[in-house]
Amino acid sequence: MAVALPAAVTSAYERLAGEFDKLSTTQKYAVGIAGGVTSLYLLAKVLKGSDRDKPTTLQLSGGSIDASKVKTEFDAYADSYGKNAGEGITDRSKTVHLVDVFYSLVTDIYEWGWGQSFHFSPKLPNKDLKASEAAHEARIAALLRLQPGQKALDCGCGVGGPMRTVAAVSGAHVTGITINQYQVDRAKSHNARQGLAPLTDVVRGDFTNMPFKENTFDGAYAIEATCHAPKLEQVYGEIYRVLKPGSYFVSYEWVSTNKYDANNAEHVKIMDEINFGNGLPEMRTWKEAEDAGKNVGFELVMSLDLATASVVAGPWEGASSTGAGAGSSPSTAWYERLRMGKYTHAINHGIVSTVDALGLAPKGLKEVHHMLVEVAKSLIHGGESGIFTPMHLLLFRKPGADKKK
Repeated sequence: MAVALPAAVTSAYERLAGEFDKLSTTQKYAVGIAGGVTSLYLLAKVLKGSDRDKPTTLQLSGGSIDASKVKTEFDAYADSYGKNAGEGITDRSKTVHLVDVFYSLVTDIYEWGWGQSFHFSPKLPNKDLKASEAAHEARIAALLRLQPGQKALDCGCGVGGPMRTVAAVSGAHVTGITINQYQVDRAKSHNARQGLAPLTDVVRGDFTNMPFKENTFDGAYAIEATCHAPKLEQVYGEIYRVLKPGSYFVSYEWVSTNKYDANNAEHVKIMDEINFGNGLPEMRTWKEAEDAGKNVGFELVMSLDLATASVVAGPWEGASSTGAGAGSSPSTAWYERLRMGKYTHAINHGIVSTVDALGLAPKGLKEVHHMLVEVAKSLIHGGESGIFTPMHLLLFRKPGADKKK
C-alpha cells in the first residue's frame, strides 16, 4: 500500500524509479539505502508517538485480534480457501467470522496506505483522488434522496469515510454497521475528531442479521461491502426489511462483467486471487446481483457499471482499450491507483520488514501486507482484462408509499 511522503522525497524517488532499470548496481544500492533511511524516518515518527491519524504514521496491529494470535488467525484464514479453481471459501458458514478476521488483519494497513474510505472511485478529469472519492460518495446521498432529519444506513461501513461524506452533504443521520469491533472503535474516533458525531452512529453487527426494527431507515447503501455476504439475498433481504416503504437502496458491487469467461483458466485465476486477497466468499456476476435484489422484493431502478460509464472519468479498463474521448489516457484509469513505482514497493517493504524485525507489529502482519501487495496486481489484471468491476451501481426501491417525490 502507498504511504504519504514529503513531496520533495516523492518527486526524487519518482524520477529515480522511472530510470531504475537503467541504473548501475552501485546506483541501485544507493536507491535502496535512501529507501531504508526514509523507512527509518517514518518509523521514528511511530516511536515518538505521533498522531496515528496522520498519513505518515504507521501502526500495524491485529485489530480486534490479540497480537499473539495474529499469525494463527491469518494461517486459518488462508486455509479456508479451497485449492481448486473457482472454489472460494470452502465452508460458507464460516464466512462472517472470516470477514471479521480479515478486517482485523487489514484495517491498519488500509488506513495507512489508502485512507479512511475503503473503496475505489472513478478518477474525474482535473480532480485529485480525494475530490474524486468525495464525489463518488456524495452520489450516494443524491441517489437516496436524503434530506436533513432522515435516517440512512451504511451497510459495511468500515472506519466510516463514506458515512462522514454522506452525512455531511445530506444533513441526514447515518448509522453504520460493521462486523468488526476494531472498525467500530476507529469509526467512532474519526467521527468525533472530524465533528460528525452528531450525525453518525456505528454499531457492531452482522448485516445479514441486523439489530434494527422493520421500516426504520429512509435510505440505505453499501459501498463495496455486500460482496462479503455468504449470499447476496441474505444481506439484501435484511436491508429490505429495515427500509421504510418507498425508500431506496444503492450498492456499489464487486462483480464480474460480460467479458468474464468461466472456462478461461486465467480469468478464473484472477478472480480466485481477488477473492482471497479481499475476504470474498466468491465472485458474483452483475446479473446475479440484480436478481438477488429482485428476489427479496426490491424494484430495480438502475443498473450501471460506473467503471466504464464515462469516457472521460478514468474507466477501469483504460482509455486505450475503450476508445475514450480526448483528454483521457490509460494513466487515468482508476485502477492506476493500485500501481506503485519500484521505489514505493521498496520503501513499504523496508518499513514493514523493519517494524516486523523490531517486534513492533504482531507476527503475521508482514504476511498480510504481502497478501495485499499481491492482490493489487490481480485487481489490476482484472481491470486491464475488463473481466471485473468493483463499482457496478445497483439502485433498488422498496415498493410502497413514496414520500420522496
